[in-house]
Amino acid sequence: MENLPRHIAIIMDGNGRWAQQRGLSRLEGHIAGVKAVRRVVEACRDLGIPYLTLYTFSTENWRRPKEEVEGLMTLLREQLRSQTPELKEKGVRVIVIGKREELPRDLQEQIKQSEEETSQNSELNLILAINYGSRAEIVNACKKLIEKVKRGESNEVNEDVFRSLLYTKDIPDPDLLIRTAGEKRVSNFLLWQIAYTEFYITDTLWPDFTKDDLLLAIEDYKKRKRKFGGLG
Repeated sequence: MENLPRHIAIIMDGNGRWAQQRGLSRLEGHIAGVKAVRRVVEACRDLGIPYLTLYTFSTENWRRPKEEVEGLMTLLREQLRSQTPELKEKGVRVIVIGKREELPRDLQEQIKQSEEETSQNSELNLILAINYGSRAEIVNACKKLIEKVKRGESNEVNEDVFRSLLYTKDIPDPDLLIRTAGEKRVSNFLLWQIAYTEFYITDTLWPDFTKDDLLLAIEDYKKRKRKFGGLG
């Protein structure tokens, strides 16, 4: 396959609806969604796509029922713990972006361990956005920039300087953003980074998302003529 996106970002939507359609709890929907994550990670690695970002838990998701939030935190920790050895073996590097200091301590420790154990891998960079909100990321970068100017470390303010203060400073901007479950909004996800990202929306609920769905999104992307504000 030629002209593949270098970086795919996914807003994984529809776990709750998938569970509701089957008379299951929302947490069971999230558990089913983990299988889709595994399928997509394996597919991206096999295709040679170097960056995959998954919107895993947003800063707004704390507003959900306490039982669901606690279940998600446990699920994230257990999946990182159980999957890290295989990810390490298959050359997948785990990177977490977001306000991790607000996460449960045991999850913070597991994130650190998973990142350290896979830090030398390079076949696929798996970026998990956990307790992530783009507005918070931008505000945080602004605060850092103000401090740099005050300390005399920066004499100018431009896009390159600002980019260096984002969570994603070492990660290229997404080429393709996929959103499942038919929703047509970005939900506070990578607002700075998706300025020229191509969007693909599918009605497929996330737990039902397969490698074939991913390939359809990529084929659609390959038909786009990316102009980046110019005439091509």
